Amino acid sequence: MSHSSRQSLTKSNRIVVKVGTSTIMYPNGSINLQRLEKLAFVLSDLKNQGKQVILVSSGAIGVGLARMNLTERPVTIPEQQAIAAIGQTELMNLYSQFFYHYGHQVGQVLLTKDVIDFPVSRENTANTFEQLLIKNVIPIVNENDTVSVEELDHLTRFGDNDTLSALVLEITDSDLLVLLSDIDGFYDKNPTHNEDALLFDTIQEITEDTYALANDAGSRFGTGGMTTKLSAAEQVLALKKQMVLANGEDPTVLFDILKGSHVGTLFTPLKKGDIL
Repeated sequence: MSHSSRQSLTKSNRIVVKVGTSTIMYPNGSINLQRLEKLAFVLSDLKNQGKQVILVSSGAIGVGLARMNLTERPVTIPEQQAIAAIGQTELMNLYSQFFYHYGHQVGQVLLTKDVIDFPVSRENTANTFEQLLIKNVIPIVNENDTVSVEELDHLTRFGDNDTLSALVLEITDSDLLVLLSDIDGFYDKNPTHNEDALLFDTIQEITEDTYALANDAGSRFGTGGMTTKLSAAEQVLALKKQMVLANGEDPTVLFDILKGSHVGTLFTPLKKGDIL
């Protein structure tokens, strides 16, 4: 069962890849240029193979902090949003340079939750993605951290890019979502504290018990923990699509995933006849 599900990944043509802040930043707060360039190389090569690729990239605030030589995230919302504005520019500048080096053009798509919730702007967003893909451009998506807010009467934040990437998969009708994280996949317990933690190869259904296994200790720079990744997986499974959670330490892992290798945890929908 799991083997055939993995083999089906080889047929994925339109792929959403999400990278977290911890994947593109060093623990000391500096930008991991080596990994950014490798990610650009891998996604460019997938494009050369004829696949369509959409990148959802966190890191605006992390990169902004590095650019401004700050070691700690500011406390106030306006300060954070100013840092995000600086960081997003720098992040896109880096991506643009690296992808250009490998012969590919990128386009920035910044989203807020209200844009997705409102049918007209949602359709416009879908059309924009479609045009970028038709023109062979790699869309690079992030939440619009500079303007998004979370107030009772004006909720415009997604809260994390795991949720956002699942929505991008839905809007673009992509085949596969790959979340590149700082963990090898989904475990039955926190592998940092438990040597006997077991990695799940395949998950076909997300229940309250699955969430209970999740340890929501996010990294210092990012916003998403394991719970947000499960929430994204739940959205993907509801769409009858597939998602892989894998370690982004070496972005070439994407080649292995798309060859059907047993890397990370595959979330794949139940099919008739499957027995859990």
